[in-house]
Amino acid sequence: MEGYGEAVFATEYLCKEYRHTVALRDVSITIPRGQIYGLIGENGAGKTTLLRILCGLTLPTRGRLLLFGAADAARQSEMRRRMGCLVDGPALYADLTAWQNLKVQCLQRGLNEADIAPTLQLVGLKDTGSKPAGKFSLGMRQRLGLAVALLGKPEFLVLDEPLNGLDPMGIQELRHLLEKLNREQGMTILLSSHILSELHQLATSYGILHNGQLLEQLTAEELDARCSKYLLVRTDNDRRAVDILRKMFPEAICQATVEGLRLFPVGNEAAATASGVLMENGLHVQELAVRSEGLEAYFTALVGGDSHADAG
Repeated sequence: MEGYGEAVFATEYLCKEYRHTVALRDVSITIPRGQIYGLIGENGAGKTTLLRILCGLTLPTRGRLLLFGAADAARQSEMRRRMGCLVDGPALYADLTAWQNLKVQCLQRGLNEADIAPTLQLVGLKDTGSKPAGKFSLGMRQRLGLAVALLGKPEFLVLDEPLNGLDPMGIQELRHLLEKLNREQGMTILLSSHILSELHQLATSYGILHNGQLLEQLTAEELDARCSKYLLVRTDNDRRAVDILRKMFPEAICQATVEGLRLFPVGNEAAATASGVLMENGLHVQELAVRSEGLEAYFTALVGGDSHADAG
């Protein structure tokens, strides 16, 4: 497995088979150091299986993997001390407070208890006091699981569906936190999420799994280049605007949507041309911008529509 010197995690033809099921089939994946890597796939695609193998919770049937350059099992077990993981949901003690849960983790893992207070503050749980974890909301439990993963300031953070149970504000706060950890501490982050719109705002590279196979790896820049662009237009008379735009761009498709008129495919130069012509025809242009369809549309197109991307 040459050429993976800068990879935090890499696999070569990794397979995982159960008695009647193939969960992973010949997956060769590379996660470069310093990336926020988004793992995408529908329910049953193999995302959690891959993360469980990475975290040492299950063994592959065949294939090879590298973790921080280590290829043998003993060295990989040692390398996992440099990781923080939240897979299969947070394992918490329901009758203990947030602080006590982290203290147990410190005792088990030989970590410094001085890290507990700043870690709780980092995830927004510093004021939970004597409330036991069993009475936490789903979002609070998810935050506490993240705190467990962040104890010890890991170099590599692995999160399986970390946005589950968070309200929109919580999702935004978590996104900003992960961006900060990546930017300021150089932390490599691997996360899976079914909320593709949020993943598109966060990830710097992607791996797309479907039916246990890795279909594609690409950077955020490559994804943006492949996502279909369209011209979004809102005026005071969209019906008349449709007629004008269809004459201006006879080869393009013009659709009326809730957000306004979509004209595609178009380039950036079409926006200035359309704006001038619409105003010359007496229309008041309320919005005119080039937009991209985004990750969800690209994923659906790649797997041929045979998916439930928003379901897991």
